[in-house]
Amino acid sequence: MSEEAPPSVSRPGVAFAGVFVVTFLGLLAVGAVLPVLPRYVRGPLDAGDVAVGVVVGSYAVTGLLLRPFAGRLADHRGRKPTVLLGSFLVALGGFIYLLPLGVPGLVAARLVLGAGEGTVFTASSAWVVDLAPPDRRGRVIGLYGLSVWAGLSVGPLVGEVILHGAGYTAVWFFAGAAPLIGALIATRLPDPFHAAPEADEHHALIEREAVRPGAALALSSIGYATVAAFVVLHLDARGVGHGAAVFGAFATMVVLTRLVGGDLPDRVGPIRVAITAAVVEAVGLTTIGLAYSLPVAVAGALAMGAAFSLLYPSLSLIVVSRVPDTRRGAALGTFTAFFDAGVGFGAPLAGIAAALSSYEGAFIVAAALALVSATTIALAVSNPGRTALATR
Repeated sequence: MSEEAPPSVSRPGVAFAGVFVVTFLGLLAVGAVLPVLPRYVRGPLDAGDVAVGVVVGSYAVTGLLLRPFAGRLADHRGRKPTVLLGSFLVALGGFIYLLPLGVPGLVAARLVLGAGEGTVFTASSAWVVDLAPPDRRGRVIGLYGLSVWAGLSVGPLVGEVILHGAGYTAVWFFAGAAPLIGALIATRLPDPFHAAPEADEHHALIEREAVRPGAALALSSIGYATVAAFVVLHLDARGVGHGAAVFGAFATMVVLTRLVGGDLPDRVGPIRVAITAAVVEAVGLTTIGLAYSLPVAVAGALAMGAAFSLLYPSLSLIVVSRVPDTRRGAALGTFTAFFDAGVGFGAPLAGIAAALSSYEGAFIVAAALALVSATTIALAVSNPGRTALATR
């Protein structure tokens, strides 16, 4: 497939920054309620831990199911209209928290929120690829992904400050207002994509070019879910402690690698980078699982963070290189849904592994699945004619 010319946008860097901010504001709203919802469910609503889990987890259901639909919409109606729709849904989810509907109302809010977040991220991912020169798409995808990490990192801090300063109602208002500000910014940004007439004739919901890279992403995301769910418990059980600091080292390494080495998929080739990253992730997970000291655990977390940071942009680049721009949104919708699936099923899977063996066993299982991910990526080059990037 030939590479397209860079889009005719006068200031693509400014446009990219705008899309970054729009996504950041949406994820800021998502993150702000994370530390607040459990307290609200257990406190004012006087519900139990099961209700907390249902409320918090229901958000992922619509995010997973609707990403492919959001991708198709972005291809058929444009990136900007789809991002605007997603931002309005995220805002609506925030304002629904204000209604006195109890736990069912919170679940409804989370379902709407999940649909909106999935729509914003899927359409915005296609939007930034449209803006990027073909030889810098890997770096652009990696930098754009930091909008999610930033929103989910800063959001809980903002939510805590608002809760202690003004109460639950103020948090819900913030969760509704932040995405609306993002939507306002989005209206001012250029959208170089124009749907071709043949785009309306393509009705596939699941883009097959994205399935194998997506499966590799899902398998590698299980490692992230395992670290997020069990690194604190694992290190506490071994008397090491400082699990939060180890997770912080992982998250910091994700950001630093995106900033410093984000162009590796463009320079080295996404297939090679993705395979190497999956293997290094397996090494990092094994190191954490076997760790009996803090330095060893941190070393494993740093390896895991560097590897995980490069997997998403590398696999995304494989996907976008295999489809025309008229199917880019749908392909990314299919691809990103696999991430939700990996995280959503990964934590329970790690929990089962821990229950049947130990926390160490959970990390070893995740490491084995990362190696399966590397094998899956290698199989993606079985037909190298599908993309020139596979042989770079």
